[in-house]
Amino acid sequence: MGSISSSWSFNKFFAIVFVVFAISGEFVAGYYRPSPWSYAHATFYGDETGSETMGGACGYGNLFNSGYGLDTAALSTTLFKDGYGCGQCFQIMCVQSQYCYYGNPTTVVTATNLCPPNWYQDSNNGGWCNPPRTHFDMAKPAFMKLANWKAGIIPVAYRRVPCKRSGGMRFQFQGNAYWLLIFVMNVGGAGDIKSMDVKGSRTNWISMSHNWGASYQAFSSLYGQSLSFRVTSYTTGQTVYAWNVAPSNWNAGMTYPSYTNFR
Repeated sequence: MGSISSSWSFNKFFAIVFVVFAISGEFVAGYYRPSPWSYAHATFYGDETGSETMGGACGYGNLFNSGYGLDTAALSTTLFKDGYGCGQCFQIMCVQSQYCYYGNPTTVVTATNLCPPNWYQDSNNGGWCNPPRTHFDMAKPAFMKLANWKAGIIPVAYRRVPCKRSGGMRFQFQGNAYWLLIFVMNVGGAGDIKSMDVKGSRTNWISMSHNWGASYQAFSSLYGQSLSFRVTSYTTGQTVYAWNVAPSNWNAGMTYPSYTNFR
């Protein structure tokens, strides 16, 4: 990547953007609304196949199987928020660069990974994900929707947008009979999760603790019971119930869909 300064003047651009797109990020009538535009920078990792983007710090595994594909990005620490940023959706626009495609196109990506700090590099020259910078390290196919990949790094405008998902949330089971670990995928609305509870067919609600990324755990013996989940959004605080998601003979390694989602 070539070196770049973070001292671009975005004032004129954002004066126009805020007049046209000034929409408060809020939860209105049960629906998550876009946030105001801000600015950051974007790079890319991997190649056109996106093979290096599979897995990642959010724990979604194969991103094709989990429904996210290659429209994804790794977030800098400031945006990642210890994993609570997993699943959030961002609209990104290339701005003020000779490498931007004509018309300044936008694309929407889902946060699926962490772009870790590189303390051996200056924040304005290689250490793009060092706090407190806001930065997107995009899958290369997503980056190429905005600009020529030869740019290496581009200034961007971005905003949080609702995650448009088909169907309900999906719950991937890991662990064993005494330790339940759940990865939550295909989350709509604000796309993120603050907390989860699980209820067995023979138990009351049991609080689950945040493990890492988009995973939550319960140290309880729940095998042999059908399971329901209570999920609360990190951004909006909305809570939804996914009843009887998994049958009593659930198994680790399986993914169980629900009919419930945020909007």
